[in-house]
Amino acid sequence: MENRRPLLEVVDLKQHFRVSRKFTVKAVDGVSFEIYPGETYGLVGESGSGKSTIGRSIIRLYEPTNGKVFFNGMDISGKLGTNDWSNLRMKMQMIFQDPMASLNPRKKVVDIIAQGLDIHKQYDSMEDRKQKVYRILEMVGLSHEHANRYPHQFSGGQRQRIGIARALIMNPDLIIADEAISALDVSIQAQVVNLMKDIQKKTNIAYLFIAHDLSMVKYISDRIGVLHYGHLLETGTTEEIFSNPVHPYTRSLLSAIPKPNPDAEKKRIALAYDYGTSGIDYNKGEMRSLGGTHRVLATETELVEWTKA
Repeated sequence: MENRRPLLEVVDLKQHFRVSRKFTVKAVDGVSFEIYPGETYGLVGESGSGKSTIGRSIIRLYEPTNGKVFFNGMDISGKLGTNDWSNLRMKMQMIFQDPMASLNPRKKVVDIIAQGLDIHKQYDSMEDRKQKVYRILEMVGLSHEHANRYPHQFSGGQRQRIGIARALIMNPDLIIADEAISALDVSIQAQVVNLMKDIQKKTNIAYLFIAHDLSMVKYISDRIGVLHYGHLLETGTTEEIFSNPVHPYTRSLLSAIPKPNPDAEKKRIALAYDYGTSGIDYNKGEMRSLGGTHRVLATETELVEWTKA
């Protein structure tokens, strides 16, 4: 994989928000990772860790404070020209967390999905526009009749399918799924994730899958990054993270996953982790390789201590 060229490369990304003259929130503080074509990179962490901020900075809903973001070899973190903006908006799309809030309640589904086509003039005639919408509706498991309905006439899972269709119709190379399943019932979550995996097989699309449900992240992701207080603490393949977690925060997250077996659940011990009392300073650590793609943010002393534990 390392011999291939990354589709997305994030280098030392920082996103700070100035609250007052004396106080600045460092929502993202020096995060680096890459995503390759056709793979899913899962970004996990507790609420407030900076996951959604990273997604919004990458797609330029926020202006990055510092760092570089390269997409298809192009630097998209600085000032962009008209053509660059157009290319970015077509080739990178986002699925938002709340499927109702992200859909215009006054527009029919056909117009919601075709909005990108309208903006970028990506159809030859109104019939061509309609057929493109129909094809994408079929791909996400909805029928042609749904095109002329309004968002309030759908269930939560169906609304999220509409959101996925709106992102897919532009034929993007990367989709940022920002907590795309957290507002859905568990059974519907599985349907939507399986749909995303099927679409990935057909189109070779890449996903940045932002979530806090580790079980679902394990199921869909090829590689995982663990985020806390705006710092990427550990990253590696799904197997590396789940079979050999090194950072104490990663271990505490994994220990909190409920087990479906009642007997095993009774014996499960959740590990506690408190950054304030841990003695760890994220700003002093460096990303250190553990072999393969597995890396952890640590000082040399911490790394030796954690790998012995």
